[in-house]
Amino acid sequence: MEAWLEPVYDAAGMRAADAWAIDDVGVPSLELMEAAGGAVAEAVREQATPGPVRVVCGKGNNGGDGLVAARHLASTGYKVEVLLWPDDELSADAATNLERFEDAAHRLSFADLHAALAGSGAVIDAIFGTGFSGAPRAPADAAIEAINACEAPVISADIASGIDASTGEVEGVAVRADVTVSFHAAKPGHWIAPGKEHTGELRVAAIGIPDGAPAQPAGGVIGDSVLELPPPRLPGSTKFTSGEVLVVGGSRGLTGAVCLAASAAIRAGAGYATVAVPADLEPIFEAKLTEVMSRGFDGATGRLASRDEVGIAETAARAAAVVLGPGLGRDDDSLMLALGLAADLEAPLVIDADGLNAHAEQLYGLTRRSAGTVLTPHAGELGRLLGRSSDEVGEHRLSCAREAAERSGAVVVLKGDDTIVASGERLAISRGGAAALATAGTGDVLSGTIGALLARGLEPFEAACAGVHAHQRAGRIAAARLGLAESVIASDVIAALPEAFTP
Repeated sequence: MEAWLEPVYDAAGMRAADAWAIDDVGVPSLELMEAAGGAVAEAVREQATPGPVRVVCGKGNNGGDGLVAARHLASTGYKVEVLLWPDDELSADAATNLERFEDAAHRLSFADLHAALAGSGAVIDAIFGTGFSGAPRAPADAAIEAINACEAPVISADIASGIDASTGEVEGVAVRADVTVSFHAAKPGHWIAPGKEHTGELRVAAIGIPDGAPAQPAGGVIGDSVLELPPPRLPGSTKFTSGEVLVVGGSRGLTGAVCLAASAAIRAGAGYATVAVPADLEPIFEAKLTEVMSRGFDGATGRLASRDEVGIAETAARAAAVVLGPGLGRDDDSLMLALGLAADLEAPLVIDADGLNAHAEQLYGLTRRSAGTVLTPHAGELGRLLGRSSDEVGEHRLSCAREAAERSGAVVVLKGDDTIVASGERLAISRGGAAALATAGTGDVLSGTIGALLARGLEPFEAACAGVHAHQRAGRIAAARLGLAESVIASDVIAALPEAFTP
């Protein structure tokens, strides 16, 4: 996997890593559980408020991790009470740790969960681990609801119960943790919504699985070293060696999108940018874009038209990358133009905004493209591409992104705080944390940024990941400069790109 990705492991990968450590290397499973529970106990010591620590344990090894944490805390002076499934359903290692902790006075039943958790100083969620999927059943669902209703800090062992660790999906109720202590490595469900929204602060604890486990990561979280990929400008560089980006779009009332995408492209290192825009609106672009060239097309009034396709294709022949769709508008004829250009252009292509809407339920047509393609939808646009609701996309973000990538043969960038970059078996996830990007125009900035990276020679998956990472860094930088995330506008993000691209 790419060195600039921090590996994340799905349930199958973690099972393989555990099995290798136990069966091939000879690490006792109880030692792994001891280290895991100890890490949870340490997090509890940092978070606990006055009152007993309550540990809600499932019957599997996640419950065993909770029992280890209970013993560690009790041995250092905490009052600890455990809520536990019947003994005969416990895993072997969990049963062993119950014996090590056993104290009938400190063991509670599930009969009245809300009363049992009242007044807690902290609650440990140890109901389900990384192998869980689906919707929690009784009594786990009631336990999760009781945990969420209590006012104490909640620390989840490995992953918040109710989250599918492999996908981030939540089918029923799920614990909302303040801190999650993940064992050995992070899981996709920690970083992908809606699971991300339940994780709280994520900590990763080493538990004794040696380096070199043969398990394959499911993907990775994008790291700062991705910003080392774009080639630097050298003394002999010219605007041509840095690559031209052509931005195709613009319509009456939507001229700003093109301007933002083109401005972002040159800030992100493209040698120069050209905009292909409606001829009657070209004076607007000439006035707004001092450093960008323009080419006007007169196929229709106030918009680009299908009859402009030949001229735009000729203009695109010299481009190193094309950004298609910002501000294009939803006139049927303009959408036909987007379909025709996407099919025929030979340059690497970023499709955004109404360029995406033109491909609603028509993704298979993109598989015929010879050059790389990057799609940058938000949930609503991806829903239209797949014929689904935006709510369904929100509930199944990873599977929807992968499905769109498979149907189109493109790199799919599903935007969000947990932006997902999917291409075949390759998967990258952003760290997020850039609330300032929740404002109009920042999607245009992202498409222009990725277009510049394509023009500079990065292959599509790399360009998408580097663009996403720099874009989110720029959002955070802009917010820090202004002092308030809510005050950031898209042009502030463009202004922050130079610092964002500094590794």
